[in-house]
Amino acid sequence: MRLFLLGCLVLLSLGARAQRPDTTRIQLSNVDVAPAAVDISGWLLLDKDIQTELEGAVYNIYNFQHDKAERQFRSLRRRYPNHPMPYFLLGLTTWWKIMPSNITSEQYDKVFLAYMDTAITKGERLYKDDNENYEASFFLSAAYGFSARLHSERHNWSKATFASKNSLRYLNKSQEANGLSPEFLFGQALINYYAPWIADNYPLLRPVLIFFPKGNKKLGLQQLRNVAANGFYTAPEARVFLMKILYNEENNPAEALPLARSMATKYPDNGYLQRFYALMCFQAGESRECERVSREILDKINRGLPGYEAISGRYATFFLGNLMQNQYKDLDKARDYYQRCVVFSESTGDTKQGFYLYSVLNLARIADKSKDVATASRYYKEVQDKAERKSDAFNEAKAYLKKARR
Repeated sequence: MRLFLLGCLVLLSLGARAQRPDTTRIQLSNVDVAPAAVDISGWLLLDKDIQTELEGAVYNIYNFQHDKAERQFRSLRRRYPNHPMPYFLLGLTTWWKIMPSNITSEQYDKVFLAYMDTAITKGERLYKDDNENYEASFFLSAAYGFSARLHSERHNWSKATFASKNSLRYLNKSQEANGLSPEFLFGQALINYYAPWIADNYPLLRPVLIFFPKGNKKLGLQQLRNVAANGFYTAPEARVFLMKILYNEENNPAEALPLARSMATKYPDNGYLQRFYALMCFQAGESRECERVSREILDKINRGLPGYEAISGRYATFFLGNLMQNQYKDLDKARDYYQRCVVFSESTGDTKQGFYLYSVLNLARIADKSKDVATASRYYKEVQDKAERKSDAFNEAKAYLKKARR
């Protein structure tokens, strides 16, 4: 999401220079407004019978039972072939096939974009017939927003800019229905939070922000909590964002950990959520729970469950290696887990920092403790080559290699 917003901000600024600010800036009110009179007949988004029917399907998206979810969404598509909702939900299912790779896998890109493009086509027809159709605006904003996010991850900046501008345009319209349902708040919550976040963390981009919604971080978090607690279709996605924001941006692990635990418990076959929860347990010192979840992750990788792959394996083997080394004092098992972490990291090309670097560093320490100078030197040389200069890891490796040469 950060990459998406940053890319869109930069490109929006380039496009805006040739335009007058009053025609480029998009105003987003921070007031949740319920339209005085809205005809919601035919709206699938607020149809309680449809929600009851799709409750299991939405659960299956996030628990990686994609085949089951897709069967239900295709059934919805057969009954409502001209509505954007079934195509968007099929696209959302596909999105969560991409998520476990940290959005690096391009295997599902064409299918995902095809679903979002169809949702956009269907939504634009509804909007053309009635420009007060807030449900159409919701799906148009969401479909354009997800498309923009993928295009930005792939560095397709012109497509990302086009999609993001359209997403903001329809978001501006759909916000008029905020009072009808928390579903409509989700997009505005993200914009409210991330626009000032970018201003705080990337001051060089502040001039660009005059062409972007001003935002309100506190309100954005409040809205996100509202959607997470009360939404139906958007609640799981809101919880994922809230969990990550609290942990990564707000430095609030005390609130993020219970949320991560509830998500991992509710969706036990979601490798992305499981590894995030394992990370939080590791950093919170909940070693027993971290060990349990890490072992489950490796078991599911071995069984070939969807969404459990090398990135999740990298997390789990590092945590188990650390526990074996520092808590159980079993250096043989620690060595085995660290070596497996190295293999997982190499298979995904993640060999610059993080789990790979510290696995190699700990392998060097274990070899040194075993008086295996040659092996320790080989590992420390790798640390010295990959670690940031003057970092603790770099200095440790440099000192050892200097001593070994003597």
